[in-house]
Amino acid sequence: MPKNKIPDVVIRRLVTYLRILNEIDAGPEDYISSAKIADLAAVNSAQVRKDLAMFGEFGKQGVGYPVIALRDELISILGADREMSIAIFGVGELGTALTRYLTSRRKITPDYRFVVTGLFDVDEKKIGTTLEGIRIRHTRDLPEAMGEEEIKIGVITVPASSAQETVSFAVSCGIKGFLNFAPVRLRVPDSVRIQNSDVTLDLQELAFYI
Repeated sequence: MPKNKIPDVVIRRLVTYLRILNEIDAGPEDYISSAKIADLAAVNSAQVRKDLAMFGEFGKQGVGYPVIALRDELISILGADREMSIAIFGVGELGTALTRYLTSRRKITPDYRFVVTGLFDVDEKKIGTTLEGIRIRHTRDLPEAMGEEEIKIGVITVPASSAQETVSFAVSCGIKGFLNFAPVRLRVPDSVRIQNSDVTLDLQELAFYI
């Protein structure tokens, strides 16, 4: 099935299923039921079976799913065995915090797949300094950086006023995916994927229910 035909919520659940399987100390003969996965993922077992059936037949009726084999299948489906090079645009408080978090994860878990390889800003006072051993470059130097490292994902932590310009420039340089923390909806070509993360929006939504 083409990637653009798979609902976002399904991919998010698959990521959750993989996280659950990664936390299980299982041998080659160990199985897990859809009910157990569902309980740990806070969904129903029918949903688990439906999600997995979109990609193939992995389980045995009345027995369940082989833990290791299913984990390997999900890693393949999600491309979780590929290292992803990340550039962070905007090295302010949020950009700095994200850089420190991602680099610390890499140190703790050597096979952690998301690697910060580029930091970009337009503040001349920051250009040339380093953060977590990574040199901060001017955003205009992105084409040069792309020639040195195939950056797959851009993380946008610049102010809303400059977010669209930054993303458009990064797209023109070849970056195909973005995680956007700027409080503005950004326009990108259909061939480019963007995920929006707005902490204030999430808190406001949560506050409605409290």
